[in-house]
Amino acid sequence: MANTNQHKSALSEQDGIQQPDYLSKSAAERIRKHRKKQKSVSELAAAILKGDKVALSQGITLIESQQSTHQEKAKQLIEACLSHVKPSIRIGITGVPGVGKSTFIEAFGTSLISKGYKVAVLAVDPSSGVTHGSILGDKTRMEDLVKEDNAFIRPSPSGDSLGGVARKTRESIILCEAAGFDVILIETVGVGQSETTVHSMTDFFLLLKLAGAGDELQGIKRGIIEMADAIVINKADGENIKAAKQAKSEFRKALHLYPEKESQWQPKVLLASALKQEGISEVWEMIEDYKTSTKASSYFEFRRQEQNKFWLLQTIQVRLKADFFSKPNIKTALQEQLKAIEDHKTTAFEAASYLLNLK
Repeated sequence: MANTNQHKSALSEQDGIQQPDYLSKSAAERIRKHRKKQKSVSELAAAILKGDKVALSQGITLIESQQSTHQEKAKQLIEACLSHVKPSIRIGITGVPGVGKSTFIEAFGTSLISKGYKVAVLAVDPSSGVTHGSILGDKTRMEDLVKEDNAFIRPSPSGDSLGGVARKTRESIILCEAAGFDVILIETVGVGQSETTVHSMTDFFLLLKLAGAGDELQGIKRGIIEMADAIVINKADGENIKAAKQAKSEFRKALHLYPEKESQWQPKVLLASALKQEGISEVWEMIEDYKTSTKASSYFEFRRQEQNKFWLLQTIQVRLKADFFSKPNIKTALQEQLKAIEDHKTTAFEAASYLLNLK
């Protein structure tokens, strides 16, 4: 006798899934409408000026977008906020991976908030050279700071920008200042060779170091340490205290070998344990001393003018590069020259010269 109960495969199941009764259709519709609705530039600017962190995030996303329509809106947004920026101090924080930058920034930022400051963290996450992706995990690492009402943390991919500093970081600084944040912390990738970029967009440059990691000798070399306004030996706790004190002594001696800074500021070397929140207040006291000293000598304002000049030159370079590669004839000729290089019919220098001479 034939079995009349035929087995139904998954392919024969009815399409769709019935929504549960407890899901409000009106609430779902409101959510969909909210997602579709985009604020105008004027609405976004007004919200940012009121300190709306959601609007600030949306504004920075607009700035980082590569779409031409978004770039035009971003330009209008910057212009709308530029005249409303509030006084701030921009602090660049760098150091090799593993030095504890995120832990230090969280402890430092939390300490500043307890003193009544509003703190914005622009954390630049390294992008993969293979997949071009980024983890953007700074909010996860700063789980306590991110909960503070007066804190704003924005991780951004470094992309192919110089020194691991996101290309749009300078515009993000403007939006943060317009939103009322008076301390801007810029965390860089810490690759070492091209940190000139972050140094050129900040008022104070802080270098984090580790004791016993072979870094002491680097204090004698010119480069990133020569740019530092202060060196903080992090993780100075437990059994590492003795090594940290020794490293502090060696870095102080090394800093005296460098010529005097234009700011007339003598870089300091401090010890800190971000994990135990020790030495954090002393770092801020030092930065306040620097700010008072450089404002009295007018160097602080001079430094801001130098930042603006650097931003001008970098903006021109970015715009010229974008305009050059967006030309249809350049796109076609570029592929031809790349193929010619593969076939050994030309050199990179000859190809570049040919492309640059195209009208």
